[in-house]
Amino acid sequence: MGRILAIDYGTKRTGLAVTDDMQIIASGLTTVDTKDLLTFLKDYIATENVEKFVVGEPKQMDNTASESEVYIQKFLEKLAKAIPDIPVERVDERFTSKMAFQTMIDSGLKKKQRRNKALIDEISATLILQSYLASNS
Repeated sequence: MGRILAIDYGTKRTGLAVTDDMQIIASGLTTVDTKDLLTFLKDYIATENVEKFVVGEPKQMDNTASESEVYIQKFLEKLAKAIPDIPVERVDERFTSKMAFQTMIDSGLKKKQRRNKALIDEISATLILQSYLASNS
């Protein structure tokens, strides 16, 4: 079994999370500048066995696509060309940023630490991955 890597795509920063090799535990990996994302992913899969990408799918409350979906689709096209051998699945990511912020509060992070948007993105990616694992177990 290979790892599953989750991507919480953003136009500036992208949060990443990954499972263990047994695909049981989702852990935050890092946050990267989106302009460096494809390079990071290529370097990561060169050293780690990744069998699937899970990409957050932002939706409005009425289930229509969010305006950021346009940017995600462009990224997915580039990803498919750069790394064609790894399949991509999409996961509804509604509320993950709010849940990530609440997770930070619940874990006792100070107000200054909760302003760290990179950490919010990484936690959001972890929540996307946990949601994927839960729905596929």
